[in-house]
Amino acid sequence: MTIHDKLRRLLCTAFTAAALLPAAALAAWPEHPIKLVVPYPPGGATDVIGRIVAQRLSTTLGQQVIIDNRGGAGGNIGADLVAKSKNDGYTLLMGAITSHATMARLERGKIAYDLQKDLTAIQVVGFVPLVFVVHPSVPATSFQQLVAYAKANPGKLTYASSGAGAPQRMAAELFRKQVGADMIHVAYKGSGPAMTDLVGGQVLMMAETVPAALQQIKAGKLRALAVTTPQRISMLPDVPTVNESGWKDFEVTSTFGVMAPAGTPADVMARLNLEIGKIMQDPAAKEQFLQQGVYVLPPQAPAQAAARVQAEIARWARVIDETGVKADE
Repeated sequence: MTIHDKLRRLLCTAFTAAALLPAAALAAWPEHPIKLVVPYPPGGATDVIGRIVAQRLSTTLGQQVIIDNRGGAGGNIGADLVAKSKNDGYTLLMGAITSHATMARLERGKIAYDLQKDLTAIQVVGFVPLVFVVHPSVPATSFQQLVAYAKANPGKLTYASSGAGAPQRMAAELFRKQVGADMIHVAYKGSGPAMTDLVGGQVLMMAETVPAALQQIKAGKLRALAVTTPQRISMLPDVPTVNESGWKDFEVTSTFGVMAPAGTPADVMARLNLEIGKIMQDPAAKEQFLQQGVYVLPPQAPAQAAARVQAEIARWARVIDETGVKADE
């Protein structure tokens, strides 16, 4: 072998090693703990889901996944923090996708981050169904009777929501739009105080997440009229869907997913997508989620998860524009 051949081989080896260096660096990820930001206070659905994901990811990734609760501004503070974080896979968002999507429209021009441009979906993990409930004083034992009562009593039926951009608010606004009812919105800072006033009769109706309303339904303090999913659900098997009750294509759920800052390396996104997908398929994890009222979705590829988030954004933008919903109402 000539000196030129040796030099050529040495240079080829060096170039090959250089080309492989980024992949090798990514293969080492994660090298230290990961932060999973929950953009709400502890105890809510997003926090509970995040803790299940974090606990199981810590085991599969071999690094601790730490929950960081950053509540405030309807989830915008925590989401903004992640959107502006370094896109290295060490800061993630446990997102309430439906709420983020509605707030993106309601607060457009005010939010400091762009949900579509600054964050990327890893997996849409699951959803929490909603149920229309009324105080027992309302003379309606079915969804059809609720519609009739609302139409016959304009301005008399009050409905609660847990916040301006919450799925609870959106479900009630869809109801108002589709049936053409004149109702009064009463906004609360969270489901807790809204449910307290509903049980007490200060407000008369609410579309609430099933886990939040289930105990009061079972105790007879609230009457369940219809769930907002396409099919009946295991938690309330005897309660019909809105679709069964005569209103087609009515679907509102509170959807949750894990997101990362835009530009996070594809290898890291693929690893996270794979590991979270495994969690979603694990029977024990599914049972954990279901105990919290969360129905797990089938795993998706990153592109599919991103498409689902985009569809959620587009859908609620359309609903908000058509109904004229305002953030401060």
